[in-house]
Amino acid sequence: MKQIIALLAGCISGKGSGEVQTAGTYTHISQESAKEMMGKDDGHVIVDVRRQLEYDTGHIPGAILIPYESIGTERPETLPDLDQIILVYCRSGSRSRNAAQKLADMGYTNVYEFGGILDWTGEIEK
Repeated sequence: MKQIIALLAGCISGKGSGEVQTAGTYTHISQESAKEMMGKDDGHVIVDVRRQLEYDTGHIPGAILIPYESIGTERPETLPDLDQIILVYCRSGSRSRNAAQKLADMGYTNVYEFGGILDWTGEIEK
């Protein structure tokens, strides 16, 4: 007699899309894709994970500051919706990758990381 065992640990259903997404993951996207997403009125939030002084020297318009060091295991109050589209960047891309993973590990389902502002060709606000 054959036994079939199915493991679905860590899977969650995509919101109404029929897709299955593994919990605890984020998606790396190009900066061009990030610009396209920012142009949509879909309730997304842009998160800058640099430090306050870095943010003050210039940031992507509309970005909110959540310093990497402040992202732990508790969900940030400024990100109450686990299904909201979150676009994450930093200076060079290192902190944004780590921050995106931390957010995904907390249960955020639509986390997109697009690298650093050093490579950003779009508008910067001071």
